Amino acid sequence: MRRYPQYKESGVEWIAKIPKHWEMINTKYLFRLVTEPAPKNNNYELLSIYTDIGVKPRKELAERGNRATTTDGYWLVKKGDFIVNKLLAWMGAIGLSNHEGVTSPAYDILRKIRPLNERFYEYLFRCGLYFIEFKKWSRGIMEVRLRLYFDQFGQIPLVFPPVEEQDNIVDFLDRKTEQIDELIRIKEQRIELLQEQRTVLINQAVTKGLDPNVEMKPSGVEWIGDIPTHWEAKRLRHVSTIFKGGTPKRNVDRYFQGNLPWARPVDITALQGALYIHDTEIHISEEALGNSGARLLPPGTVLLTSRATIGETAITTVPMATNQGFANFVCNEVLLNIYLAYYLRAIKDLLISLGSGTTFLEVTKGTLVGIGIPLPPLSEQKQIVNFLSRKTGQIDELITIEGRKIELLREYRQSLISEVVTGKIDVRIDTPDESSEV
Repeated sequence: MRRYPQYKESGVEWIAKIPKHWEMINTKYLFRLVTEPAPKNNNYELLSIYTDIGVKPRKELAERGNRATTTDGYWLVKKGDFIVNKLLAWMGAIGLSNHEGVTSPAYDILRKIRPLNERFYEYLFRCGLYFIEFKKWSRGIMEVRLRLYFDQFGQIPLVFPPVEEQDNIVDFLDRKTEQIDELIRIKEQRIELLQEQRTVLINQAVTKGLDPNVEMKPSGVEWIGDIPTHWEAKRLRHVSTIFKGGTPKRNVDRYFQGNLPWARPVDITALQGALYIHDTEIHISEEALGNSGARLLPPGTVLLTSRATIGETAITTVPMATNQGFANFVCNEVLLNIYLAYYLRAIKDLLISLGSGTTFLEVTKGTLVGIGIPLPPLSEQKQIVNFLSRKTGQIDELITIEGRKIELLREYRQSLISEVVTGKIDVRIDTPDESSEV
């Protein structure tokens, strides 16, 4: 991509040079702070700002946060205004509203005071380059209390291309980011298909075996259907012992200064599908173990998240305890732990459907012990495990490759926006015939 013919110093170190015909203008000369309270008993749309998705009506995102009981006294927002979360601006909580509505008085509303393309400044504010500036100009005694007030925000210098050029830049970035986003969507769909393929593969292997010509018989469990005639159908209570976890008292610091790994569901989700867990973020003491419902589980225990997040599975490689968000399976001599782990992954949707509760879903120990499991002979379990380890490993490698491509596309998208909105790339349709001077 081409550069502009001529550049000049911006006067801002981290922006460096800008196109010669661009200006640098402080925020307060482009936008003003607006504080227009909404009338009582209004029915305006409630708007919120999020770091990842920008400004959205709360009704579209009912699962995010608590709903306001009233919006009396909230700030009025017009289409084209910017909403700024003073507390999280430095993390990207600033965005352009495409809606008329109201928002929390904890936020600032910025409205333009001279002709400009608001979309250009949405790209600029959310490209990431300005996050460091937002943080630098924020005030507070610690990071969690930083706030970007408008008297400080107003002093931040912004690039200001001619308005027609702002329009060109917005058109270019709209087109290019849509192309990149479409590529990302395609790759995300590819990952979903691979994950579905992996689930079907595991389900077929652990319920029907590897021989497509084997004679079958009814399992006696409706959702399992037929199983090979030489297999058995058992309840989990007959082939494993299930232990729940527990949490030591949070207000006793020494309980959390030990060397015993203590798993929480987040430790399992962080594995991103890996089969084994070797350590945890938090460690507890032996004293904590004795003063809680937790117990030290042997290596080879199959951990299953059973509360809120249901159905994530891993096998321990070291002695480990867990919190109460788990059901932990110690297999007896007729069941391989890795076979059980694959089986639990195959029935994840079933486990979720068996969850109950009002605050959060939980599949109880009483429910789990009664779940049926098709049980091949140990020699065949080993064959199935070896087959699945090889095949799922190949699928997981493809998923990893596609995931890395998505990361690179997102990095390119961010880099492209940053380069264009700061004038490092010339995207004008017609560029004057000037000598290149940098």
